[in-house]
Amino acid sequence: MPVFAYAGRGVAGQTARGELNASDRDAAIVQLRSQGVTVATIEEKKKSKAFGEKKQKITDKDLVVFTRQFATMIDAGLPLVQCLEILAAQADNKTLGKLLNEVKLDVESGSTYADALKKHPKVFDSLYSNMVRAGEAGGMLDTILQRLAKQMEKNAKLKAQIKSAMAYPIAIIAVAIIVVSVLLVWVIPIFAKMFSDFGGSLPGLTQFVIDLSQFMQKYIIFIAIGAGVGGWLLKRYHDTAGRLKIDGFALKMPVIGDLIRKISVSRFTRTFGTLIQSGVPIMDGLEIVARTAGNMVVENAILAARTSVGEGKTLAEPIGKTGVFPPMVVQMISVGEATGALDAMLIKIADFYDDEVDAAVATLTSLLEPALMVFLGTVIGFIVIAMYLPIFKMASAIG
Repeated sequence: MPVFAYAGRGVAGQTARGELNASDRDAAIVQLRSQGVTVATIEEKKKSKAFGEKKQKITDKDLVVFTRQFATMIDAGLPLVQCLEILAAQADNKTLGKLLNEVKLDVESGSTYADALKKHPKVFDSLYSNMVRAGEAGGMLDTILQRLAKQMEKNAKLKAQIKSAMAYPIAIIAVAIIVVSVLLVWVIPIFAKMFSDFGGSLPGLTQFVIDLSQFMQKYIIFIAIGAGVGGWLLKRYHDTAGRLKIDGFALKMPVIGDLIRKISVSRFTRTFGTLIQSGVPIMDGLEIVARTAGNMVVENAILAARTSVGEGKTLAEPIGKTGVFPPMVVQMISVGEATGALDAMLIKIADFYDDEVDAAVATLTSLLEPALMVFLGTVIGFIVIAMYLPIFKMASAIG
């Protein structure tokens, strides 16, 4: 938390100088005025960062643990400010501890807990702050926080599944690139020199590999730079005008597109169901889940559904027209609306699609493993055969 050095006058007119911790300059002035100090000057002290000191990243696990502990303490009847003070002091993650101290100061200054959290959107997203707001308004903050912790755990599980599905193919492709690069840049030139010493013409396949090796040796730096620039340009294109096209293409890919669709449905139904259970209005809930969809095609579909709901239509009708959500999901949402149990129905859909995601990840992994091994073996085998063809030719000539 920032440290402010101040100078001013006390209640009796004496000179008052010192330092204090506060979330910002205005909060520091409010604290001093409450102590009867008339501020003349106040400045934030710039702290020099200690050598080797690193700012800890606040992980999903840190937030889940904090949320569960906070819910338990609120349920036990402890005041909100005291809960924040205790959790800030005992936090293993020092960055989270400092942030909780800032939230505590804002609450002490008169802000609601939800408004204090909204000042830190990189840590507490709109889903978190809006559910807390609903919990404060309904007097059930502890229950809402328990639901929120469960929701965050489910989201963390989905992220872990995606990472586990992508880690293996990325590792295999990286190994393939490294092995082929080493062969072309360092190993093939040895064979090329040996064949040159023998003289004679080389088979077309061997000549192609040697030419490719010479090209790699000459332009490898430019190839590496080009690959890096190309990756950066693709990411920039996705982050701007091309996001809709790339996300749409991803949904149409075989196997991977089905996995992305199931993950999006699971995330949408569980998040939206949790928001409705917590008392967040449907229109606000749809806006929140649209922003957390992770795919622009799905996001646009949810926003289109929100517009239709605002015009007085049911949720199932516009959701079905988007073509993004499977018919079973549309039918179950329709039943949930008709029976007045939309939140429970959404949670059931999410539970079903969690299992579907597990199965889709297992299928993707089982398909990728042999395909990638065949790819890696084919590439390396191609290079090895190309290098041995001249040797076979010379052996047959000698025979």
